[in-house]
Amino acid sequence: MSNAKPLHEGLFSWPADTPSLIGTRCLDCGEHAFPSQSACRACSGQNMAPADLGSEGTLWTWTIQSFMPKTPYRTDETPETFTPYGVGYIELACGLKVESRLRENTPEQLTIGMPMKMEMITVRKDEEGTDLLTFQFCAAEEQH
Repeated sequence: MSNAKPLHEGLFSWPADTPSLIGTRCLDCGEHAFPSQSACRACSGQNMAPADLGSEGTLWTWTIQSFMPKTPYRTDETPETFTPYGVGYIELACGLKVESRLRENTPEQLTIGMPMKMEMITVRKDEEGTDLLTFQFCAAEEQH
């Protein structure tokens, strides 16, 4: 993915060998936020610091989206080539729940509480042919 850039800046570390979500943490109460916020949603404090939120979590809840995403999340798919995909909330180690597209796209593949990991995907190409990247979560391989 040498000819690639994030669809939206500041959501994840890129380029990186192991990309992770980037958010903020309130230095007053410890609350995390994603995407990054300038004020804390828990205590309204303004003392926010960048925070690496990691790239792993557990599936908190999910559904299957059976319609094409709207702008700005549109893909190169057409109504004829569109494939439904999973959407879920991933609970990160810090306790924050993050909404994400999921690689898995059938109810048989998804179980609340299953370990998940983040991966980078190409959403579409821009006018110059550059891959526009975002993140999604997928089932983490079992640890041996």
